[in-house]
Formats: sequence, C-alpha cells, structure tokens
Amino acid sequence: MMKKARVPAWYWTVAVLAVIWNGFGCLDYLMTVTRNAGYLSAFPREYVAYLDTLPLWLVGFWALGVGGGLAGALLLLRRARLAASAFGVSLLGLAVTSVYQWSDAEAPASSSADVAISGAIWLIALALLVFSLRMLRAGVLR
Repeated sequence: MMKKARVPAWYWTVAVLAVIWNGFGCLDYLMTVTRNAGYLSAFPREYVAYLDTLPLWLVGFWALGVGGGLAGALLLLRRARLAASAFGVSLLGLAVTSVYQWSDAEAPASSSADVAISGAIWLIALALLVFSLRMLRAGVLR
C-alpha cells in the first residue's frame, strides 16, 4: 500500500495565489475580447487599435495561455496531476503570443513597464510549471 504524500501548508498558499494571478489573466482576456469600453479606456488608443489587428488564431493561443494557466491553478487546488499538463498548455500559448508580438513590426513600442510585466508573466508561468512538476514527483498531485 502506497503512503499518501503529506501536503505542505505553503502548497495551498501557492495554489490560491496561482488562481488569483491566472484569474486576472482570464479577466484581462475576457474584457479585451469583449471590447469592454471601461476596461480598454485605461490603455493607449494605439494599443487598442493594434488589438483589433490581431489574427484570430493568435487570439486563440492567448486564450490557451490564460485558460491553461487558470485550469492548472484550479487543478492544483484539486491536487490533480493534470495541473502540470495545463501549465504546459499555458506556456505554449504564452510562447506563441510572445513570439508574435516580439516579431511584429506593427506592434506598439513596449515601455519598460510592459517589458517588466512580460518578464513577470514568463517567470510566474515557468515557476508554476516547475512547481507542479515537483509536486507531481513528490506525490502531492495524484
């Protein structure tokens, strides 16, 4: 009989913070694709105009990125082994959208704040994937 892995108390803190973080990503996505005027008013007009030029396939990868992240975080709360796969899907969506934006000559210039936010998104996405893989190996995810 296999002994159940003990779940460290800090695991739940990471899982809840992951839900909040990725929930905000989904909120940003939904407010943007539904063209919520109040939400988009906080962004420069040229950035909002640029969003209108994004191809539908890219918007789909954006959805994979944020949706995969939220699914992974919710799966962490359930201690489900599929959390790692969901974070992998999220990273795929992030990679495709990032490469597109970095290589698009029509993209608005990025401010230092934009670069910092992008770096934080990458760092957290990678950290959540590594975290979920370690928890899977430790037997916390089942």
